[in-house]
Amino acid sequence: MNYSFNEARPALEVFHTGDSVRAYDFLGAHLVNRNDKNGVVFRVWAPTARSVSVAGDFNNWNNEANYMYNIGYGVWEVFVEGVKEFCTYKYCIESEYGDRLMKADPYAFHAQTRPGQASVVYDIESYSWNDSEWFNKRKENNISSSPMNIYEIHAGSWRKYPDGNFFNYQKLADELIPYLKEMHYTHVQLMPIMEYPYDGSWGFQTTGYYAPTSRYGTPSDFMAFVDKLHGEGIGVILDWVPSNFPTDDFGLARFDGSPLYESNDPKTSKRDSWGTCLFNYARFEVTSFLVSCAMFWLDKYHIDGLRIGALSSMLYLDYGKTEGEWEPNKFGGKENLDAVDFVKRLNTAVHMYHPDVMMFAEENTSWPKLTHKIEDGGLGFDFKWNMGWMNDMLKYMSLDPIYRKWNHDKVTFSFMYAFSENFVLPLSHDEVVHGKCSLISKMPGDYWQKFAGLRTFFAYWIAHPGKKLLIMGGEFGQFIEWNYDDSLDWHLPQQYPMHKKMLEYSRALNKFYCDHKALWQVDFDWNGFQWIDCNDNENSIVSFIRKAEDPSDYLVAVCNFTPEVRHGYRIGVPEKGSYIEVFNSDDEAFGGSGVKNEGEIKTEDVKWHDRDQSIVLTIPPMATIYLRHKGQLAAGRNSFDEAPAELEVRGHEEKSSADKAEAAEAKPKKTVRKRTAAKKAETSAEVPEEKPKRRGRPRMTEEEKAAAKAKREAEKAPKKTTRRRSAAKTTAKKTTRKTTKKTASKTAKAAAAES
Repeated sequence: MNYSFNEARPALEVFHTGDSVRAYDFLGAHLVNRNDKNGVVFRVWAPTARSVSVAGDFNNWNNEANYMYNIGYGVWEVFVEGVKEFCTYKYCIESEYGDRLMKADPYAFHAQTRPGQASVVYDIESYSWNDSEWFNKRKENNISSSPMNIYEIHAGSWRKYPDGNFFNYQKLADELIPYLKEMHYTHVQLMPIMEYPYDGSWGFQTTGYYAPTSRYGTPSDFMAFVDKLHGEGIGVILDWVPSNFPTDDFGLARFDGSPLYESNDPKTSKRDSWGTCLFNYARFEVTSFLVSCAMFWLDKYHIDGLRIGALSSMLYLDYGKTEGEWEPNKFGGKENLDAVDFVKRLNTAVHMYHPDVMMFAEENTSWPKLTHKIEDGGLGFDFKWNMGWMNDMLKYMSLDPIYRKWNHDKVTFSFMYAFSENFVLPLSHDEVVHGKCSLISKMPGDYWQKFAGLRTFFAYWIAHPGKKLLIMGGEFGQFIEWNYDDSLDWHLPQQYPMHKKMLEYSRALNKFYCDHKALWQVDFDWNGFQWIDCNDNENSIVSFIRKAEDPSDYLVAVCNFTPEVRHGYRIGVPEKGSYIEVFNSDDEAFGGSGVKNEGEIKTEDVKWHDRDQSIVLTIPPMATIYLRHKGQLAAGRNSFDEAPAELEVRGHEEKSSADKAEAAEAKPKKTVRKRTAAKKAETSAEVPEEKPKRRGRPRMTEEEKAAAKAKREAEKAPKKTTRRRSAAKTTAKKTTRKTTKKTASKTAKAAAAES
């Protein structure tokens, strides 16, 4: 397939043949000077209309004052003198059946703020950009071999004014940029900001495909938003919805009184479950509309990437449909051949004119070669969201650790296909809404264990091959689900130590990621990854190596998905010498219990995991650790050892009733946690005076220790238990595998009885 997109032909012809990449330069409302007269030329595509006029505040909304002329291929045009920027307008379309429709301009650059529905004249060329340095760097950068740590936000609910009003785009940039930089995010991804009427759609039901929503300001305000982020070295990615559109009377649905942007076939024109219409990719003018739309945001707003959501709904004729609601294609298959052709056209055009722009696909099936070149049989995307990994890992992390050993494949299965596509590992908005719970609420156990589980998961996620995306609020452990109507709960890291420590943990982990090539330079082939042990389901531990382009630059990751400390845990390592623990999610600074591997860990000439050298570790409870060979480290410095920065967290001072309920439940000031089922099972059994394993519990403060001691003495307990310290500070007895299995068996029975 070789699309030339020859723009030398007349604009009208190029639009009609589906080859237009900048239809917005021709269609829509454009401020011009004709014969020394200032005004606006209006053009709109309405091929079956009997007549079309433009009505607005400039003619007192008179439908008969400014009729338009059919200039060919169903496009209507009129020049209206005296129309100025910010004038509002709609097209009055008389259908072939004689009824009159008032429609917003599909190509409008600006729109009224809901509930207003009119289009707004706007000079899209008035903004002066200052991001040439960013563009030069973007052209030189190979994003595949660069760090990509994306922070996903909803512009209207990341932060708000205390009275609940939205931030303007520029105010949002001023608040967001310091936070992104402090937290070491490389890109921000905005949920759809193309104009939409209903807040509850989060922007995914678009009516103004060429207009940034006026909720947060003007097009120039949004340009300034992007410009400011680029000036600080942060890329901007947009959600874009070329799959479906809403049925609002003023929108695209039956635009000229007939199916225009949608098909005339009920089986391909709508999606009943969503209450939306589906684009007709077989129509060339629709292809020109959509391809030009993508190009518009890249050309005029300097966007660095577009994510196509719900791609599966475009590619499959039977998506979300039952038998009888769809028909096979001409080859008898379920693939939507017109949609496939559109996607290829789209990615070809984007990469032809913007080879350094990223195209992302959200596709939840196993459609082959999404991120392969079109000439190699692919669809030409740069990245695919790894929905399978996300679903598997969130299910796994929601399990009680007791049962994880029987679900170990959810951790390892992603490597059966990890390098078949260029993957982004998303932890997105879809997973923290509609009763699915927030990320931290998915974690089992008590308050402390939830944070430990999230820290463990995040460090595993960062070490797993693939670029990263995190929904806002996950970084500090927001408990309630994301709500588009409310600001994030910024009071949590302000008022509660564990949330503050979680925020600091995310900052430190993100920095560690950005600082270490081994975690991102080779994300898409086996040269960047190697298993140490993927089979230890009994202990729910995985260990692996991440490597940079220079294979001598590597990290060892060990992930423990249980609240048990594993003493004397041996793993094979690549080379002889000493290893240093350079990151530990269980560090006390992050709210952990403080189990560490202090100092140098020397290798032994003991073959293990098919390697000549091995080391013996203490694996912290519910934690992930990273190790580096001593020879790789700069003398006396680890990223992990840097002093935590004081993060300024600005937000609401007020708390909702839901917030208060959460705070009452969490009680973060208390360090004594409820016993887990495993702990109950252990204490009910006969155990030695000195417990063989340290549970994943926070250390007691000196005051708590003193109080506990006084209570024991007052009760004249016959035995005193000796609290185990970390392995680096004291020695302890080791349990046998038999004892471990026995305890786990008792625990499982107890948990089953309780359920």
